Amino acid sequence: MIFPSRTSAARQRDIGASRRWEIVADYVEPGASATDDRRPEFQRMIDAATTKPPAFDVILVRSFSRFFRDQFQLEFYVRRFAKAGVRLVSITQELGDDPMSNMIRQIMALFDEYQSKENAKHTLRAMKENARQGFWNGALPPIGYRIVEASEQRGHRIKKTLEVDPVQAETVRLIFRLAREGDGRAGAMGVKSIATHLNAKGIRTRDGGRWGVDAVHKVLRRTTYIGRHRFNTKFWKTRERKAESEIVEMTVPAIVDKEEFEVVQMLLKSRSPAMVAPRVVSGPTLLTGICFCAGCGGAMTLRTGKSGRYRYYTCCTKARQGATGCSGRTVPMEKLDNLVAEHIEQRLLQPSRLERLLSHVLDRRKDRAERRRSHIADLCKRATEADAKLRRLYDAIENGIADLSDPQLKDRVTELKATRDQARLDAERAEDAIDRAGPTMTPQTLRTFARTARKRMRTDNGGYRRDHLRALAQRVEVDQKELRIMGSKSVLLRTLVAASGAKTAGFGVPSSVPKWRARHDSNARPLPSERG
Repeated sequence: MIFPSRTSAARQRDIGASRRWEIVADYVEPGASATDDRRPEFQRMIDAATTKPPAFDVILVRSFSRFFRDQFQLEFYVRRFAKAGVRLVSITQELGDDPMSNMIRQIMALFDEYQSKENAKHTLRAMKENARQGFWNGALPPIGYRIVEASEQRGHRIKKTLEVDPVQAETVRLIFRLAREGDGRAGAMGVKSIATHLNAKGIRTRDGGRWGVDAVHKVLRRTTYIGRHRFNTKFWKTRERKAESEIVEMTVPAIVDKEEFEVVQMLLKSRSPAMVAPRVVSGPTLLTGICFCAGCGGAMTLRTGKSGRYRYYTCCTKARQGATGCSGRTVPMEKLDNLVAEHIEQRLLQPSRLERLLSHVLDRRKDRAERRRSHIADLCKRATEADAKLRRLYDAIENGIADLSDPQLKDRVTELKATRDQARLDAERAEDAIDRAGPTMTPQTLRTFARTARKRMRTDNGGYRRDHLRALAQRVEVDQKELRIMGSKSVLLRTLVAASGAKTAGFGVPSSVPKWRARHDSNARPLPSERG
């Protein structure tokens, strides 16, 4: 006989004595739900019951709901036990082996399953409401946050909220900075490169492990870091995603700026093989992947004529369906390439225009630097406080006040050292980020940056460097009478600084979000066929 429940030892002896059963083993799994069979102790019991010969004759439970709250699974195991000669017996629901008892057991199991699902529904509803009000439901928080008690108390329970962990939050900021700007040597970094960089620098995860691609990718995709934590996103059994109507967003303190987060999402999307074909990223054609028809929104794809002697950008919809699908233009490739490149050289890369375009970005850049300096001050204060506490502990030890044999003393010293050292390291990294932000922008530096960018965009034979041009312009739309060139102001700024040879981020990966096309007619150009 075995007891797969939380029945007390005294109760076990009483039941065994009254029925003259010998207690063979106890299988106890506190806190585990009986809604599935993914329970280690349960599986160990099943293995013992189905061996030949079985290790026992009877499995005794307090109630059938302790064994399973799923009617199908309960009956499955009851029949499996019967084949092995083992009976399932309930203390509080004693039934026989006749057909009527079997039917009653099955009805009880259905009620147990229904009650379990109802309880789960009501519990989830309460947790969703708790999240809507900004309270944490008790799971392990994302890296960069820690759980603290809120001032509000309801009943005997004290509500919990999230606050920024100043030590781990700097690691999160570093990951976003590497994804957006890189380490100052090779431009924006992918998730694998970021994981390698973190591990090489000795930066560990919250539990002391090494970073992997999946862990970095989860950090970069979490909206939690811009203050919007998504609760109830997946079914806990199947891990399938839930409908958006089931997801609750709760407000938490932000760690990174929304704009920075969006730039990183565009970079991730631009590198995803599911979103962008490899030929678009690495192909030789200058405007492949960024040139679109303004009429239908379809891509302008490359077409050839006269056995490859002539090459054109053509609306893909028109190429497939003819003029009835779209009346988009067909433009010679060389002329369109030159038109885009000349516009960037002659109109975009002018100091006065750059100053107008980037004024808002530069202001935000200055604000970000000020916030980083404030954060550095907080980290330095944290390190100083930890160091002061260490000194007081050492003084207490020297004066004989502290007991050296106290095991908590050693743990406290280790904790304070780790806090001090981590805060100092994070402060150094934050200072390095400010240094790598590049020089202060002045009209003179903008002139220098623009001149260098124009020079580096050209190849030695007079052509254009594909990477440089695509870093400055991320979308080109071809209309019937004009050409629209669009790009991101943040990427434009990083590209200019990188082109100048400064230590800040390299060329940005193209995105499709238009930002620096300030006015409808500011950079609209006539098509080659309409130029005099």
